[in-house]
Amino acid sequence: EKFDDMIDKEMLQTTIAIEQAANRLAEILKGSKSNQSGFQLEVNEKLLDSCNNLMMKIRILIEKSKILQKEIVDQGKGTSSIKDFYKKHNRWTEGLISAAKAVGFGANILVDAADNVVNGQGKFEELVVCAQEIAASTAQLVAASKVKAAAGSLNLIQMSEASKGVSEATGLVVASAKSGAERMDEMELFDFTKLTLHQAKRKEMDSQIKVLELESNLEKERRRLAELRKIHYQLDEDLE
Repeated sequence: EKFDDMIDKEMLQTTIAIEQAANRLAEILKGSKSNQSGFQLEVNEKLLDSCNNLMMKIRILIEKSKILQKEIVDQGKGTSSIKDFYKKHNRWTEGLISAAKAVGFGANILVDAADNVVNGQGKFEELVVCAQEIAASTAQLVAASKVKAAAGSLNLIQMSEASKGVSEATGLVVASAKSGAERMDEMELFDFTKLTLHQAKRKEMDSQIKVLELESNLEKERRRLAELRKIHYQLDEDLE
């Protein structure tokens, strides 16, 4: 009987969660600029910008969802009350509430993951998973709204466009995370600026040993390939 209050509450809480996530991202970026520089700062700025862009797109989607939801209720309730409409369509209402909760929860988890990555305590892969989970949650919200929306509804079209914006923003987060991971790996692999003379010599010897091992393994694999080809040809001849 309180479904209408629950939906309003969840939508409001989701909006607040998105706002808080955006504010946290701004604080993380501010801290990154004060504590980091150069290559690392460039990677983190790009990553946080993509996350912030995703929050903006989600905020737009939530607003469009609220407008469409009001239209659905106004058209569907007829002479009955809003409470009666939600009670009659309780499964749809529960789906809408569940989707809104998932979006807000996903936003906070995404920011936690971004914070950990920027501080060197998390993995870029975790951020990718979080972004994809948010995309799935917003898709659930759109699907729940489409079930009751009128065909050709302008508000539904606008919500679908907002959903596409979320998908594109999610793609940017994923791309930024993957690119950042690759660049950070390169930095760790080739950054020798802090090495002492002894450490540099040790790493040089280790690298020479690695090269010799790889060359040896490559030569063995080439011989193995040659033998396999020889056997292949012989088996072909025997079969013929």
